[in-house]
Amino acid sequence: MTLAIRAEGLVKRFGATTALDGVDLEVPTGKVVGVLGPNGAGKTTAVRILATLLRPDEGHATVGGFDVVKEPVRVRSLIGLTGQYASVDEDLSGTENLVLIGRLLGLSRRDARARAAELLERFELTNAASRSIKTYSGGMRRRLDLAASLVGRPEVIYLDEPTTGLDPHARNEVWQVVRGLVADGSTVLLTTQYLEEADQLADTITVIDHGRVVANGRSDELKRRVGGQTLQVRPSTAADLDAVERILGELVGTRPSRDDDNGLLTAPVSDPVLLSTLVRRLDDAGIVADELALRLPSLDEVFLSLTGKPASESAASTSDVEYEKSMA
Repeated sequence: MTLAIRAEGLVKRFGATTALDGVDLEVPTGKVVGVLGPNGAGKTTAVRILATLLRPDEGHATVGGFDVVKEPVRVRSLIGLTGQYASVDEDLSGTENLVLIGRLLGLSRRDARARAAELLERFELTNAASRSIKTYSGGMRRRLDLAASLVGRPEVIYLDEPTTGLDPHARNEVWQVVRGLVADGSTVLLTTQYLEEADQLADTITVIDHGRVVANGRSDELKRRVGGQTLQVRPSTAADLDAVERILGELVGTRPSRDDDNGLLTAPVSDPVLLSTLVRRLDDAGIVADELALRLPSLDEVFLSLTGKPASESAASTSDVEYEKSMA
């Protein structure tokens, strides 16, 4: 397995605050790794170290095999960074923003305009290319911001909370863009406050809490670590709730949770074969179920189990607390 990013023992302190406390991170080439964590967990600090914007106090990190401290220029030639806020100039048009970035990266005027046109078409912004950015919707701005990070054709892309503040439709637009980038061979490090986003996009997920990695693995692996599966049953007729509760209780060996308002019974199970047994028992009893499902814990439940905080408490974050302190 070839690694695009490798970090070992990253430590970063801001005065008395330890933002990162020995973080290890591996991002395979051509994959998406999602980084989750509560407010101030250290996600943005880690990204900024990997982007050569901060120096670690301890530890070592490489991007594309180049050391982020000793070879920052080489690292910058490989990466693109999209932060939590759009970095484009609102008074310029889409074309003007991308051409400006191209020129700053050393492209000729002709090449910069060609690259701008290519990216505007790719991100479906051609019709708005000549309009001022201030007239763009939130989703359009984020797509342009992503386009801006690709002008230099980076091999590794850092997306730090890329869909913060976007509505569900605009968020889906950005997700499609990210999937397209990976399909083209890009490597993506994604920090996000939306668990669904990590579930949808990330090949593997790293959970950081209090500056330390507390879990790492595929989404389904993390869900299985939290606990077993949950069986949900909703009989078609409310009058059958008592009978289903009795049958389900006999099978799982414990009393199911009962929601009379929604006519739903749930129970933890350790053996997925039990589902087929339940189907036979319900059929023998002449009971029809509108809903019968076996599911893993949600990523939200994983997050709560690992960090002690629900994801909703993290959603208000717009930047790492520790990084703001460093810039004060």
